[in-house]
Amino acid sequence: MPARLKPAPAAEVSAALERLTASAEKADLRLLTKHFLALLEQRAPGRSVEVRVPPYAAVQCVEGVRHTRGTPPAVIETDAATWIALATGELTWADAVDQARVRASGERTDLSAYLPL
Repeated sequence: MPARLKPAPAAEVSAALERLTASAEKADLRLLTKHFLALLEQRAPGRSVEVRVPPYAAVQCVEGVRHTRGTPPAVIETDAATWIALATGELTWADAVDQARVRASGERTDLSAYLPL
């Protein structure tokens, strides 16, 4: 089983968010993406939905039926900038879905109850 993600130290998150407004550095995108996915895992424990933010990370979360092999029945995929905007409250779940910035299929893929983080 892959190692669980861990939230980053608050100072690193704060610095990365500040730098992000100036330019989107890959290291900052990676740190923030993994940090916010780790927080989602904590806020919505479970294994029924897979949230993917390629190329940085993916997590399984939300209580429900667990999948064990292959593509899970519930998948959410988005890019790092969109994920960070959702996690920080700059973008709502409904707007992200309406603008096709998030692809969500299957049951339990509405994360609006868990966002912003």
